[in-house]
Amino acid sequence: MKYIIRGHRIQVTEALREYAVKKISRLEKYFEAPASETTVTLSVTKGKHAVEVTIPLVGVMLRAEDKSEDMYSSIDVVVDKLERQIRKHKTKMNRKFRHESGVKALFKEGAGQTSVSVMDEEDELELVRTKRFMLKPMDVEEAILQMNMVGHNFFVFSNIDNKEVNVVYKRSDGKYGLIEQV
Repeated sequence: MKYIIRGHRIQVTEALREYAVKKISRLEKYFEAPASETTVTLSVTKGKHAVEVTIPLVGVMLRAEDKSEDMYSSIDVVVDKLERQIRKHKTKMNRKFRHESGVKALFKEGAGQTSVSVMDEEDELELVRTKRFMLKPMDVEEAILQMNMVGHNFFVFSNIDNKEVNVVYKRSDGKYGLIEQV
């Protein structure tokens, strides 16, 4: 697997690079065909050390990030998150494609765990609430105001400009984002 390690507002030392590669290369045991390239971004913002890892695979994009006081612990947390994602996707695919070939060939059988059907408690998908509501046509600014008024970090609305369903959301940096349908 090829690793692209970038530093943003931080000098990536050889020790940091080696630690990241060592930890993330542990994930290779889960893949039949390794990813073409894994992107690791290390950054420092307001005293917080952030690590973001992206592993593109056929049909699946694995991505995790973590922010903490220590860069090394952030790398450890990100690897744990990616491992959980891999187990979750593997279990999901094994349910769907029990006897078919295809996407399930991305992951090796039995790698990292003894029983494929065992899921972590946090990986169980449980729908606990369903909401139905009318989408009021509004512009983006009004949608942001509505989102802030109800105290949520996202808001679904019908965009009056393009007549499409859009989502506005509050980003971790305090700014806002817009998701549009293509």
